[in-house]
Amino acid sequence: MLSTGLPQGTVPKLERPGPLRERVYEALLELITTRALRPGQHLVESELAGHLGVSRQPVREALQRLDTEGWVDLRPAQGAFVHEPTEEEADQLLTVRTLLEAEAARLAAVHAGRPGIAALEELCAEGEQAVAAEDVDRAVALNAAFHAKVMELAGNTVLAELAAQVGRRVRWYYTPVARQRGRQSWIEHRALIDAIAGGDEQRATRLMREHTEHTRRSYHERNGS
Repeated sequence: MLSTGLPQGTVPKLERPGPLRERVYEALLELITTRALRPGQHLVESELAGHLGVSRQPVREALQRLDTEGWVDLRPAQGAFVHEPTEEEADQLLTVRTLLEAEAARLAAVHAGRPGIAALEELCAEGEQAVAAEDVDRAVALNAAFHAKVMELAGNTVLAELAAQVGRRVRWYYTPVARQRGRQSWIEHRALIDAIAGGDEQRATRLMREHTEHTRRSYHERNGS
C-alpha cells in the first residue's frame, strides 16, 4: 500500500506488450480519474513504480505528460501532486460538455435505430442495478458508457472526437457527486431514451441539457458551496 494513500486493490495491471510509457500513463490516468489517487495527493515516483512493477523512468515520463495535460502539478523542490481543479475549471468544462452532449442527443434522435435504443436501455438497466447495490464505481463507469453510446449514435465523428477529449475529465468531476445524483440520474436517462426512441429532436436536446446541468449544479453544491 502506498504511503500516499492508494487504496488496496486499485492498482491496474499493466498489459504487455505495448509501449511501457503509454501503459504507465494510462494506469496513472485511470487512478486519477477514478479518484483512487485524490486531488492534492502527493505522488511519489518510487512508490508508484513499485506498485506498477516498473522502473522510475516511465513513471517520471508519465507524470510529465500528465502535468502538461493538467492532471498533475509538478512543483519545484516539492514533487508531483494530483491537480486540484478549481470551481471555475469545473464549470467551464461541464458547460462545454452540455453543448456537446445536447447536440449529440439531438443527432441520436435522428439516427438511432432499434439496436442503438436497445443498447441504451441495457446500459440504463445496469446503471439502475448499480445504484440499487450502492456500487458507486460501477455506476460512474456505466454513466460514462451511457453518454458515450449516445455520442456514438449521433454519428458525427468530429463531435465524438471533441467529446472524447473532455469525457475522462467529466468522469473525474462526476465521481464525487455520483452518490448524490444516484437514482435520479438514471430516471433522467430513461426519459432521454424515450425522446431519442421517439425521434423527438427538441425534447432530446432539452432533456440532455437539463440532465448535464443537474450534474454541473450538483458538483458545485457537493460541499455546500
